[in-house]
Amino acid sequence: MEKIKVAIVGYGNIGRFSLEAVDAASDMECAGIVRRNASAEGHPELAGRKVVSDIRELGHVDVAILSVPSRKVEENALKYLSMGISTVDSFDIHTSICDLRSTLAPVAEGAGAVSVISAGWDPGSDSVVRALMQGLAPRGISYTNFGPGRSMGHSVAAKAVEGVKDALSVTIPIGTGLHRRMVYVELEAGADFAAVEQAILSDPYFCHDETHVIAVDSVDSLNDMGHGVNLVRKGVSGASHNQLLEFNMKINNPALTGQVLVMAARAAVRQRPGCYTMIEIPVIDMLEGDREQLIRSLV
Repeated sequence: MEKIKVAIVGYGNIGRFSLEAVDAASDMECAGIVRRNASAEGHPELAGRKVVSDIRELGHVDVAILSVPSRKVEENALKYLSMGISTVDSFDIHTSICDLRSTLAPVAEGAGAVSVISAGWDPGSDSVVRALMQGLAPRGISYTNFGPGRSMGHSVAAKAVEGVKDALSVTIPIGTGLHRRMVYVELEAGADFAAVEQAILSDPYFCHDETHVIAVDSVDSLNDMGHGVNLVRKGVSGASHNQLLEFNMKINNPALTGQVLVMAARAAVRQRPGCYTMIEIPVIDMLEGDREQLIRSLV
């Protein structure tokens, strides 16, 4: 069977771990890496690989993994979908997912391509677990408790603030789906901490949670890519009350995000043109291997 040709757009933490997941998949091959400077400098693991600034230099590409910040996803997805290249992303601004889906769907359909959005672990694989829990107990309440751990999306948002050299946002679960954000910032020389703090506190990534901004000498000395989630649903199955469902996960954050993106890339080539979230895709379409064998071993 011909392998799925995957391009990785952007090469930060998510891009690096996505490449590892592509290399580990027997049904995929990396067509190349797309970076603004088209350079592999500082990344010895890219030796011998195609690193380009324009995806068209890679020849045929089935799927582009967009390992870019969430606020850059829409422009990149529109660009590649309009070229007829399917895309997957880990867009994590929960309140904007439906708007993004509405924007990308007609472009993907018109170009005969597929877009799988918000395909990280949350939103993404956790969304699938939440959907299953709701099916098992249709009436009830679900709580998603993140951490404690490093939030990549929040860290990127804090680092983008003017005057910030580096940033680490740690999510602390308070319980019942509530969280505290501990944001550690390493300032540029001469930066005004008060202005940085106010910019972070007013950012949509942070303004809905209890957030504390702390200036530190070195973010790198604090950095840990570990994270986790605890999903809980208490509800009713049919007429039977007191059903308690729980799912726990402790992870390396970008490594799991990269793996989920690769699952979504595999599923993308199996869908009709359009834009999808992960709860709209059959789970078996995300898995590597023979379909009949997967049914025999998993059902």
